Amino acid sequence: MAEKRSIFEEVSETRKPAATPGGVTGGRVRGRRALRIWLQALFVLVVIMIAVGGLTRLTDSGLSITEWAPISGAVPPLSAEDWEAEFAAYRAIPEYQLQNRGMTLAEFKVIYWWEWGHRQLGRVIGLVWALGFVGFLAFRAMPRGWTGRAALLGGLGGLQGAIGWWMVSSGLAPGMLDVASYRLAVHLGLAFLILALIAWYVLQLGREEAELMGARREGDRKLKGMATGVLHLSVLQILIGALVAGIDAGRNYPDWPLMAGGFTPPGMWALEPWWRNLFENDGTVQFIHRMVGYVLLLVAAAAWLAGRRSARTVTRGAFHAMMLMMVLQVALGIVTVLYSAPWYFAILHQFGAVVLIVLILRARFYAMYPMRQSVRGAAP
Repeated sequence: MAEKRSIFEEVSETRKPAATPGGVTGGRVRGRRALRIWLQALFVLVVIMIAVGGLTRLTDSGLSITEWAPISGAVPPLSAEDWEAEFAAYRAIPEYQLQNRGMTLAEFKVIYWWEWGHRQLGRVIGLVWALGFVGFLAFRAMPRGWTGRAALLGGLGGLQGAIGWWMVSSGLAPGMLDVASYRLAVHLGLAFLILALIAWYVLQLGREEAELMGARREGDRKLKGMATGVLHLSVLQILIGALVAGIDAGRNYPDWPLMAGGFTPPGMWALEPWWRNLFENDGTVQFIHRMVGYVLLLVAAAAWLAGRRSARTVTRGAFHAMMLMMVLQVALGIVTVLYSAPWYFAILHQFGAVVLIVLILRARFYAMYPMRQSVRGAAP
């Protein structure tokens, strides 16, 4: 029979180890931090990809590689015979025959390397995504609820590669000197969608999940809705800008605020049927781009006026930054038109669109998930 213990007997010296602070959530925090770093790396690569894609378009290099070879295409021509074969394939397409006849092999190599680099960067992005995604799953480091979102980025990246070839193939058709502008718009639009998703995920991962849930209850729905409107209109403007780039519409009508001396360009509805003017008439497309830009500026100003009245310091700052970039982007667009869209202004204008989208998303994020702050107005 077990010996009875006195009620006055000292409790055993053995004690349970003290709980480690953050022991429950520590692994999740590390997982979110690692995922955020990986996404930030992908974000930088996608920004570079957009810039290289823009330069590839501005240098008329996009049709220099006339086949889609996702695996073997990673190896560039390594011999004189290989270069001659690539050049012969290019000489068979309309762009060479109607526009670049007489181009030398040395000149061809310049545009070839631009397109090859563009495709190679796409492969690098795919590899970085695949290694990261598999690594997170293999080491069971993927934060809960993020597997689907990470997989979505990979799926969109693969779709972007297929759409890239769909776009290039349109420029190989008889009578075509460039890729179809609407396919270019789809290609650029998907690139910005991928970029926006990554930016949004990075913002979400920058704060604890529990903190976001609490912050959402204090969010400003009206301000979030206004920022969403600015975002949607900005995406539309980017797509129209792709149409402008696709038919070189930015290099015509180098006057502002008028176009060839009038409010509307001459021959605005000259093409038949009428809807072709919305995609193929350089004056019409540039006019629409200008008008949407003005509307976007007004809508952004309304959102900024609402945002500057927010009681949250960080939220106000986010809307100030958004509006400042919006004004700079409009100014960049005007300068680009006045100088007939030289490549350096055109690529700066495109990069401005990247910065603007990120700042709009940031303003929307802080309207939706405001930062806690003290009574004095400073974030704790």
